[in-house]
Amino acid sequence: MSTLTLVDAVARSLKQNPSLEVFSMRLQGLDGQRLAADQNPALELGFEAENVLGSGNYRNLDGAEYTLSLSSVIELGDKRTARNQAVSGRYGLVDAERRAEALSLIGDITRTFISTLALQEKQRLAKEAVNLAKDTLDIVTQRAERGATPQAEVLRARAQMKEISLDQERLQAALDSSLMAMAALLGMESTDFNRLSGDLFAFTAPANFSALFERASNSPDIQVFASEQRMRDAELALVRSQSRSDLRWQIGARYFEESGDSALVAGVSVPLFSDSRNQGRIQAAQAAREAVSLRRDGALLKLRARLYEAYQLHVQAVDAATTMQSEVIPDLERALGLTRDAYEQGRYSYIEWQSAQRDLLTGQRNLVDAATRALLNQALIEQLTGESLVSSATGSSL
Repeated sequence: MSTLTLVDAVARSLKQNPSLEVFSMRLQGLDGQRLAADQNPALELGFEAENVLGSGNYRNLDGAEYTLSLSSVIELGDKRTARNQAVSGRYGLVDAERRAEALSLIGDITRTFISTLALQEKQRLAKEAVNLAKDTLDIVTQRAERGATPQAEVLRARAQMKEISLDQERLQAALDSSLMAMAALLGMESTDFNRLSGDLFAFTAPANFSALFERASNSPDIQVFASEQRMRDAELALVRSQSRSDLRWQIGARYFEESGDSALVAGVSVPLFSDSRNQGRIQAAQAAREAVSLRRDGALLKLRARLYEAYQLHVQAVDAATTMQSEVIPDLERALGLTRDAYEQGRYSYIEWQSAQRDLLTGQRNLVDAATRALLNQALIEQLTGESLVSSATGSSL
């Protein structure tokens, strides 16, 4: 029987999930932009012919003048450095987004793993319930054969066994579907595993809420805003560098067809009013930069509310699961044993024994539900903070 652990599931997903491969392509594209941004202004080779194909003295090419020139631009305002910094800012943003996406993917994998593990545990409980129902039917049948119990109780026991068997089949179908959903998250068309390996009850109480929120404030999701802020700063510096006019130069040689003489030509040009014409772009870049801070503040408010809800639900679920595991389930198991003994001695009815069985099965499922809620909210807290709640001293959680 092939099993899958959470560590293996996460490793597979990070390796072959298409949503992360996109970032590799984006980073390659930025490498190309970085090469382009680091280029010097291009050299231009020009050729001009004047006074050709006219009339009178300028008929044909007798009075032509030919100019061969070389021109380019001298960038002022440190524009090349500003371009490189702008690309570096985009590179940092893409890398931060990749980390945030990876964390989100890990969260999806973890939640699906926990839900599937819960179904696996419920299916195991259902199998035990089927075995218990079969034993019950045997005991009731033996008592009925001795005339110690009416035949109606045999029918009830048989019906209960069939109902529990149907419930086991339903849980098995749900488990198979959940395993297939897990395989899809791993980028697989079919499963090469049929069981998960993990501890559904390996939860822990988190640190206080203030400490959790401090971690969450530095999580990859929030670091995306910091990276975007740096990118916007670099873009604003680039736009401001455009306010400084570039110096365009040209040098060449002119040949006079009529006299056969030649002469050197040179020229310099500077655009006027570049600063005033660039104010609109500067204003737009400043607004985009300030918007990042506002969006970050809004994200932190939403993060705080979501983290607090997950924290409260986690604490409550851990308390419920711990209480049920240490007190409720042991009491129900003892009650079932005593009720069975009393039934076999003729002091309790079959209905009372059946009720004790049902109470234990319900309690066991409630324990699984509480443990599942605890782990799901623990996984959400870990995703929001970007850190595990379980220290290495306590071992791996799943």
